[in-house]
Formats: sequence, C-alpha cells, structure tokens
Amino acid sequence: MKDLLGLMGKAKEMQAKLQAMQEEVALLEATGQSGGGLVTVTLSGKSEMKALKIDPSLLREGEGEILEDLIVAAHNDAKAKVEATMQEKTKALTAGLPIPPGMKLPF
Repeated sequence: MKDLLGLMGKAKEMQAKLQAMQEEVALLEATGQSGGGLVTVTLSGKSEMKALKIDPSLLREGEGEILEDLIVAAHNDAKAKVEATMQEKTKALTAGLPIPPGMKLPF
C-alpha cells in the first residue's frame, strides 16, 4: 500500500512537471532558414508560424517555384528545431524513469 501511494505521488509530480514543460514549450520560438538565409521562418513551440521573411531578390517573375521550395525548406528546418528542443526537455524530465524506447511524451 505504501508503494502504491508513493507511485501515485510520483505520477502527480510527473503530471505537474509535464504540464509546466508544455507551457514552457508553447512559449518557445525557433527560426529555420533556407537558401543561405534568403528565407527565414519562425515557429512557436506549437508549430504555429509566427514570422516569414523573404529576401527581395527572390521576388522576381518566374521564381515562384523556387520561392515555394525555399519556404517549405525553412519551415521544415524550424519545425525540426522545435521538435529537437521538445525531445531534449522531455528527456530531461523523464531522466531515470523506465520508459520504453520510442515512446513519445506527452501521450
């Protein structure tokens, strides 16, 4: 019974830490680049686009397809940075817990 109460306490503590981490990640911002910095995209921790900057040299007729590709690449770069930060924070939060490999938090 004592072990069960201890486990319940740890679960509540973990839930509170997870909630705090989610709030912290929501405030996070990451900027991705493509084309050597000609296109930059800033995303929030929830992967919402906050800013898009395009170098004026890309705004020429016939360059639309290149610009579209650069925007997608910059977005993907920013998203990868957000996900990497979330993984680091989750790893620090769950340090020492017996969580199976590949299991993602939050559930």
